Amino acid sequence: MAVKIKRALISVSDKTGVVEFARSLQDMGVFIISTGGTAKTLSQAGLKVNSVESVTGFPEMMDGRVKTLHPKIHGALLGLRDNAEHAAAMKAHQIEPIDLVCVNLYPFEKTVAKAGCTLEEAIENIDIGGPSMVRSAAKNQKFVAIVTDPSQYDRVIGEMAAAGGCVSPELRADLARAAFSLTAAYDAAISRYLNIRAGNLFPERVSIAMIRDQELRYGENPHQQGAFYKLPSAKEVSVGNARLLPGGTAISFNNLMDSNAAFELCKEFDEPAAVVVKHMNPCGCAIDEDICKAYEKAYLGDVVSAFGGIVAVNRTIDKELATTIMESYGRFGKERGAAGFFAEVIIAPQFKPEAVQIIRTLKSWGQRVRLLETGPIDRRAQDVQEYDVRCIVGGMLLQQRDLVGWEKDLLTFATKLKPSPSQLEDLRIAWLTAKHVKSNTITVVNGKRLVGVGAGQMNRVESGLIAFKHAGAMTKGAAMGSDAFFPFADNVENAAQAGIACIVQPGGSKKDDEVIAKADELGIAMVFAGKRHFKH
Repeated sequence: MAVKIKRALISVSDKTGVVEFARSLQDMGVFIISTGGTAKTLSQAGLKVNSVESVTGFPEMMDGRVKTLHPKIHGALLGLRDNAEHAAAMKAHQIEPIDLVCVNLYPFEKTVAKAGCTLEEAIENIDIGGPSMVRSAAKNQKFVAIVTDPSQYDRVIGEMAAAGGCVSPELRADLARAAFSLTAAYDAAISRYLNIRAGNLFPERVSIAMIRDQELRYGENPHQQGAFYKLPSAKEVSVGNARLLPGGTAISFNNLMDSNAAFELCKEFDEPAAVVVKHMNPCGCAIDEDICKAYEKAYLGDVVSAFGGIVAVNRTIDKELATTIMESYGRFGKERGAAGFFAEVIIAPQFKPEAVQIIRTLKSWGQRVRLLETGPIDRRAQDVQEYDVRCIVGGMLLQQRDLVGWEKDLLTFATKLKPSPSQLEDLRIAWLTAKHVKSNTITVVNGKRLVGVGAGQMNRVESGLIAFKHAGAMTKGAAMGSDAFFPFADNVENAAQAGIACIVQPGGSKKDDEVIAKADELGIAMVFAGKRHFKH
């Protein structure tokens, strides 16, 4: 059943487009009721506005806390027009129906995101009347249209203009769904703020409110549907907040997962760093004073696996770096056994315009590659309150993010032989890289670049053998990292046979003494990092 819009209540915090929306309603003969600042804005624009007080007979009071919480407002929203009892009650109490409500809520999240926001300020920005009207109107979607976002204005006005001032049940249902999503997210934001303030990491109930950014072509596989949702509270520089530059193929579910894996490893380093990821695991990682050299070393870590991978750097991509990336195969890969090279995604803090031009035109695959620009990295701005969420059938596992890096104060030099400064640098890279590789993990680093990875094996010995095979001759004098402790000395024995010079591992095994003794016997320096980095 179409409903003709005769009376509308407008009360918004975000006044984007509200004057034009209200003017269109008034031009169609709609009686407009409004409150406070919204009423002032509309009046100053020359619109005829009727105050809420003129409808309720009560003034706004208690610093505006009470203005729309009145039976003449909520009765006008909740009354069923085809119910005789409701109609009689409305007539008896002189309640005239309201057919459209345009409300958006106090900016709670923006308020609490401001530096120095007090609890008092936060509480005063918890909207009560707004959500109450939204819920009342949405509940009575059979007769009331609830508009909660400026992006909905054109659709509402367009439909009214085409249908003699009426709004269809389909549109009212769409608006109601969006309205309940809004109030759910709003309450989730308030709950999150209060729990964080109370230091309650895992409250009795958790609501994680997200906003759909885009629907994806499909999920991990073509038979699965997928979409990307953003956390509105997330401010950290990340793939989730990155800007997809124009051009390229639409980004996919797997692209976003792999890009996140690559960029989060890049963020571990203050020095110029480059990472190449394939199927969620780094196949290349390197640092250098020159970002082009860092990329070259990262690519050479595994030129075969780099084909179709994700490239991430923590510096601006300029003309020189863009050319280096696009010409990887011809410059470095051909002689190392690569069959070719292209990247699914290139992600960086910034792309120079001339760099984008080179990427799009130098090679044919440049027209397809997705370019993600994150903005400058600030490692001090990591969101320690954001959950790391894993799904199982029937529930979710929540944990703190693993933000532990290379913590010098936790290092224990367990063996008689101590690593040299250059070896310690390679151990740092091996440790940080191992953190971002699926367990069980062994990493091999030589000359500040990853040369071998053993990922996701059921036993650590197998991971080591795979890493040594990938590294080949580069294991001689290399550093080795393990994401968890060694329960036995077999990994140390295999490392010695491969030519490994030093090892970093968490320590903490019952057989640490045996492992240390074996390292001493074989002339390997071993460092305990004090933390482990399982990544399931």
